Amino acid sequence: MSQGSVGEDDLTGLLRAWRGGNAAAHDELVERVYAHLKRLAAAQLRRERSDCSLHATDLVHETYLRLIDQLRVDWRDRAHFFGLAATIMRRVLVDHARRRLRKKRQVAEVRTGLTLVPAASAGVAEVDLLDLERALDRLAGESPRAARVVEMRYFAGLEVEEVAAALEVSPATVRRDWAFARAWIQVELGSAQ
Repeated sequence: MSQGSVGEDDLTGLLRAWRGGNAAAHDELVERVYAHLKRLAAAQLRRERSDCSLHATDLVHETYLRLIDQLRVDWRDRAHFFGLAATIMRRVLVDHARRRLRKKRQVAEVRTGLTLVPAASAGVAEVDLLDLERALDRLAGESPRAARVVEMRYFAGLEVEEVAAALEVSPATVRRDWAFARAWIQVELGSAQ
């Protein structure tokens, strides 16, 4: 099996062994999922501004550091692992966007002596990511499962069947949730502007 390829049974076994405290399983897990996480990070960062200071390697490492704290999670399978990785990656990206926005506001305050709050003072990609975060939070209030589908499909790049397995629903349900969530978020983002 190549380093970038992560089989369902192999990964599930490694996750359970890692949870049991097996250090060798942890090392093997990192080796097997690193390439996949890096591809996910690169895909997420392509959606960011071109001057974004966060690199794919940084995003993977920060995600990994937060994942490592999840040792107590009862890992069910590959989709469950990458679903949690997607949630964590989303949080890292949103935290990064918020820090950048805060820094830009601080610079504007120093230059003008005024507090500049309008989104026009921030980068478009940052505002879009933060708007997306708020829309996903509102969607989670309306339909938690649809919000999880978005996280797993958009942020983790999981296939419909993988999301269905992780959420223990049918692929048809995932497709309906995905279509609903995309339309719902589009309306939310349109009304936010």
